[in-house]
Amino acid sequence: MKNVLYAAILWLLTLPISAQSVSLSTEGLDSAYVSSIIARSQKIVDALQMSDTKKAENVRNIIANRYFLLNAIHSKYDNSQQEARDAELYKHHFELASALAQYLTEEQIDAVKDGMTFGRLKRDYNATLDMIPTLTDEEKLQVLIWLKEAREYAMDAADSKGKHFWFDKYRGRTNNWLSSRGYDLKKERDEWMKRIEQQKAKQP
Repeated sequence: MKNVLYAAILWLLTLPISAQSVSLSTEGLDSAYVSSIIARSQKIVDALQMSDTKKAENVRNIIANRYFLLNAIHSKYDNSQQEARDAELYKHHFELASALAQYLTEEQIDAVKDGMTFGRLKRDYNATLDMIPTLTDEEKLQVLIWLKEAREYAMDAADSKGKHFWFDKYRGRTNNWLSSRGYDLKKERDEWMKRIEQQKAKQP
């Protein structure tokens, strides 16, 4: 009998987590706000092109619940309570990736993070490489590392302005670092603009 019970417990533990259903945490929230967040979250999920509709729904609800949580945290504190707010944000920061890991690959989780931060990481990274084509592999890696760090902060921002703030902040850090390595950023930017105009002129 014990062996049967033990086998049953093992079977339950090995059931796929995706079989569980993720509910939306909408209690006390305005219906219009909830609808807008669900639509925003659905757009991010649609870009993943998931074939399993149940998994896709769970992922959408995880993302939406994340937005609900962030809104609750930011609404809870005013500007004079920044340290308390940041401490609570940090407490919950890693929950999103952990929850998504039950349903998505690392690449897909990155895509969700990009979707929640307006795709700034890829856009800024590609722009930096286009502007300075002579960057070394080491320099490219450092640029990417800082952009990923910026994305983590941006994901916890209260609004779009706050999300862009973090990428702009880290762009300033990157520019200062590249300047210290001998790059003339004004010259690089001017040359980049010329290349863009030349490419446009070649188009029919």
